[in-house]
Amino acid sequence: MMPVNPRPLLVITGPTGIGKTDLAMALGSESPLRLISADSVMVYEHLDIGSAKPTAEELAECPHDLIDLVPPEHAFDAGQFVTHAEMLIQSAWDHGQVPCLVGGTIMYLKSLLDGLDTLPAADPVIREKIRGKAELEGWPAIHAWLQELDPEAADLIHPNHSSRIERALEVRLITGESICSFWSGGQVDTSIVGQAVDLSVLAIVPADRAQLRDRLDRRFDSMLQRGFEAEVEMLRQRPALSLDCPSMRSIGYRQMWQYLDGDLSENEMKDQAKAATRQLAKRQLTWLRSWRADTNTLIEVSNSIPTEKGKIWLSGVLDRVL
Repeated sequence: MMPVNPRPLLVITGPTGIGKTDLAMALGSESPLRLISADSVMVYEHLDIGSAKPTAEELAECPHDLIDLVPPEHAFDAGQFVTHAEMLIQSAWDHGQVPCLVGGTIMYLKSLLDGLDTLPAADPVIREKIRGKAELEGWPAIHAWLQELDPEAADLIHPNHSSRIERALEVRLITGESICSFWSGGQVDTSIVGQAVDLSVLAIVPADRAQLRDRLDRRFDSMLQRGFEAEVEMLRQRPALSLDCPSMRSIGYRQMWQYLDGDLSENEMKDQAKAATRQLAKRQLTWLRSWRADTNTLIEVSNSIPTEKGKIWLSGVLDRVL
């Protein structure tokens, strides 16, 4: 039986490059928060510059769980995230802390907070059909196929994420249902590890989308100046790492790898990475506008991190739940 009084759970989310991590660190340094990363790239070791991961010094001052958790050769999916996040959330409650998820990976947040039911087992015949078609036509064509059959899932999955495209399409072909239907639909009465949760979501959104696009472009240029190419060169020295690994299908890493392979020119690498980042931000914003609107507080950002507004939000939440 769930306790009568729900346990507090905070989420700080928003599109890529908006300043979620910076705000979380500013708030976490002055409050009893347990910060838990919900970022599908920061979870990997050695993916530092391209993931905009906090520095070692910043993490020492304001620790985050689920950063540098697995080597880049390993796969790490939403189900594994849920398992780790639930243990950390329970640990935070047990130690008198308020768990706070920080990140914008849609699949992670949906799986944890909306619930992920049991998906059908993989079907080797259907997978072979999908992969054979991908070899002939390329994964963008498979993403377009998914868009026709399951537009809701296609809108949540980047065209470069072949494993996610494959799984969503497989579920659709096996069951006739969208993979999204296997999430419980975002009921407000969230429960985690059998306990009712008082959920508060802070969504940071741009006041001007054009400003965010410019900011994202400048951020990638800054990554290049800070040694992103050398970071990927070092990753390429790992024998088991390749473009087939989920970590290297991340935005920026994939394009840089292709550039170093000679498959893209320098300008093509930059343009494709920037375009993919802008597309990701657009998908995240579309999702944020509708997801759990009843528990969301929206803060619009222009140029600076909205630290003072964030503190006001956090103070109100903590006064209510503690």
